[in-house]
Amino acid sequence: MRVLVAPDSFGGTLSAPEAARAIAAGWARWAPGDSIELCPLADGGPGFLDAMHAALGGTVHELSVSGPLGAMVPGRVLLVGRPGGPPTAYLESADACGLHLVPDDRRDPRRTTSRGVGELILAGRDLGAGRIVVGLGGSGTNDAGAGMLAALGLGFPPGGGSLGQGGGGLGSATALDLVGLVSLRRELARLDLVAAVDVDVPLLGLHGASAGFAPQKGATPEQAHELERALGHFAALAERALGGTSARASLLVGAEAGPDRRVVAIPGAGAAGGLGFGLALLGARLVPGATLVADAVGLAERLARSDLVVTGEGTFDWQSLHGKAVAEVARLAGRTGVPAIVLAGQSTVGRREWSANGISGVYPLAERPAEVAASLADPAGTLTARAARVARTWSG
Repeated sequence: MRVLVAPDSFGGTLSAPEAARAIAAGWARWAPGDSIELCPLADGGPGFLDAMHAALGGTVHELSVSGPLGAMVPGRVLLVGRPGGPPTAYLESADACGLHLVPDDRRDPRRTTSRGVGELILAGRDLGAGRIVVGLGGSGTNDAGAGMLAALGLGFPPGGGSLGQGGGGLGSATALDLVGLVSLRRELARLDLVAAVDVDVPLLGLHGASAGFAPQKGATPEQAHELERALGHFAALAERALGGTSARASLLVGAEAGPDRRVVAIPGAGAAGGLGFGLALLGARLVPGATLVADAVGLAERLARSDLVVTGEGTFDWQSLHGKAVAEVARLAGRTGVPAIVLAGQSTVGRREWSANGISGVYPLAERPAEVAASLADPAGTLTARAARVARTWSG
């Protein structure tokens, strides 16, 4: 049997390559005669830059950028040459504003900033890139990319004001903070700017940046409501700043979407605490990060020569079916008729929902509180053991 092992990372416990090795070890323990191929994935969040580097090669440039709390943190730019044109720069927003950079006792998405992402973009431009691809996901911020915009020179005074104070400060933003937005778009127009988003959610609403994701970054329900209002205010200012120009029209999701389709509703605008929205304001194209990685690693071709694909992630929940790597694996597997199964730390998705999305089985590592604690204590060992038990069901 030919088994393709293609997981994403498991939260903050296992990277995608570590998860792939653990699954493969467990599978081989029960079915040593199976042919196992490893294909670690990413979706724009943590591990995106490593996945692209492994697939495309290139040179990683290291630098220091502003972290989500203001202190300097390590950042990276992957520069990949292109025949007949300037190179492409790949960035990972989690390097600059990832949740892992914020200690548990300091998690407050009203105050964390995406400023470092803007600094990474400037570094990619200064390295001569003609195309800049920013992986979005795993952020500890909820500022709609305002900090990033401040690093690029917006705000009043320029580079400061309300834009650099985190999502909570956006409630006091004024039109002056965005007065240079159209000029900045024109300045960056020579770049092919791409946002590789990990989820396809909008900026605002029930599944938007604040309501859907701020609580896992440390916000209380009241603070999430506060952030929703602040981001709504900021978004209204930004769209007015683009009004009356061709810039606003180019942000719409195609003519078929109709004249009332707003920037905040673009799929992916809510990714990484609204960084997708901030990049869209600059003229970026928003694309699924999981698809970008899948194309780079040749996932479709690997699936075509497999009998089964095993994917996985830390938590299999509603977000997983909205642009995550697991959903991309299931989509491509369905095209080739290859069964796709999921191993996850925990699962909150019902059988009807995951089966409707082309998944043939879901196997959580933990279902009770005691099992959660045990799996966190030894994530690789727990995943290996679970993979061995699953192999009994699927391997002849």
